[in-house]
Amino acid sequence: MGKFYITTPVYYVNDAPHLGHAYTTIAADTISRYKRLCGDKVLFLTGTDEHGNKILQAAKEKGLSPIELADRMVNRFKNLWDKLLISYDDFIRTTEPRHTRVVESIFLKLYEKGDIYKGKYSGWYCVPCESFWLESQLKDGKKCPECGREVIKLEEDSYFFRLSAYQEKLLDYYSRHPDFVQPPTRMREVLEFVKRGLKDLSVTRLNLEWGISCPVDKSHSIYVWIDALINYISALGYSLNEEKFSFFWPADVHLVGKDILKFHAIIWPALLMALDIELPRMVFAHGWWMMRGEKMSKSKKNVIDPSWIVDKFGPDYLRYFLLREVPFGEDGNFSLSLFTKRVNSDLANDLGNLLNRSLHLIIRDYQGKVPSPYHQAPEDEELKLKLNSLLPKVDRFMNNLSFSQALSSIWEIVRMANLYLDRSAPWRLIKNGKKERAGSILYNVLDLMRILSVVLFPFIPRGAGKIWEQLGLQADIEKQNLKETVNWGRLPSGTRVKGASPIFPRIKEENFYEIKREDKVSF
Repeated sequence: MGKFYITTPVYYVNDAPHLGHAYTTIAADTISRYKRLCGDKVLFLTGTDEHGNKILQAAKEKGLSPIELADRMVNRFKNLWDKLLISYDDFIRTTEPRHTRVVESIFLKLYEKGDIYKGKYSGWYCVPCESFWLESQLKDGKKCPECGREVIKLEEDSYFFRLSAYQEKLLDYYSRHPDFVQPPTRMREVLEFVKRGLKDLSVTRLNLEWGISCPVDKSHSIYVWIDALINYISALGYSLNEEKFSFFWPADVHLVGKDILKFHAIIWPALLMALDIELPRMVFAHGWWMMRGEKMSKSKKNVIDPSWIVDKFGPDYLRYFLLREVPFGEDGNFSLSLFTKRVNSDLANDLGNLLNRSLHLIIRDYQGKVPSPYHQAPEDEELKLKLNSLLPKVDRFMNNLSFSQALSSIWEIVRMANLYLDRSAPWRLIKNGKKERAGSILYNVLDLMRILSVVLFPFIPRGAGKIWEQLGLQADIEKQNLKETVNWGRLPSGTRVKGASPIFPRIKEENFYEIKREDKVSF
């Protein structure tokens, strides 16, 4: 048994969870579920980032204290994760004592080591991004290169982290670990940024009302991004729980959006180097979901609330579409027509109909019991051979976080099985008195559905679980071992199936406009 430690970013609580948050977390959940099926000991960490000026300002606008706002938003995140069937193992809040204690101890350690020193900051600061920028980095004069909003000029005492001292060490590490940042285009971006030269990083703010107090100077608070990054080791009990930390660290994957890559691929590794802690194995920066080619934003009225899509259609349709439609790492366009076509074609037509047609015949002609595979034919072996090559392919794609490719390879089997059923025509064989041969065909399809239900469980856990139940299987699908599951012939003959009601009903594009009329999703 191996271990697998994956993280999402800690999400900022100044606003409600959106499709981008859902995308990152669904991806992390999918690979976590897959690794559990492979027998690994998994720790899937997510959480919330709750300090900083943005939180303070948002709370004041709502007439709340910062912690009251944070509590409300944490509930919204957790409610959405429940709806999406997110199987996180730990949820960390940066306001928790277990986190703040570690942040303070790390700051003190780096200060005593000389990697943090006091100086004076003079430069440009973006409040919405909580980011400092050089004048040469600004867009159109005085705008943040990340969000495009106006920056402000700051000049104040500050404590600095000697980021510049780690420039060559970082470049050396990247050269020895070319897969450290994925996909490769993001690695190239990181290399170009570091080669241009790193400046020491301001890591405190003066007189900040809402943040972790600087342990060496109480008039300062620790910069929110330094605070936030440390969650990945504070959740493991760094310096407090050596057994847990040594088992799970280093992280196998930090999963992030491409807009926060710099913090995770440059600043975080440099901090870890300063602390003499092994670096994570991979930082994967995925792309954005857009509407009509534009990044989603409230001002453009093109924001999609994932919660209401799940309320309308359930979790599987959204999970499947986001992971299937676009290669993970690239930007994608969310389109109502694409969503409808994808779930209807793949889930309702291909997967759902394959199961429904087979179960209908079992109920009608075999007293609802799985028949025995008496008579095997060459076309049966062809299906089995195709399946035997599936798991190695899926495993390779999943380890690379190539979710769309993994699903594409699974759907090759689904479509082949539909073709196998059409050509074999067991309904015709039954009519012609060849019930044993028809039973063998139906057994093969149902045993394939048993295997596919487990392989698909990480992607569409509710639907996969229903397939498993309709096959009459009693064991817990979540506790299956993937390598054992893919062996043919494990569906016991005589098992009583449990009905054939559609698991993946077709949808219409008009269904979205019912949500729109309720003003829950903006198109």
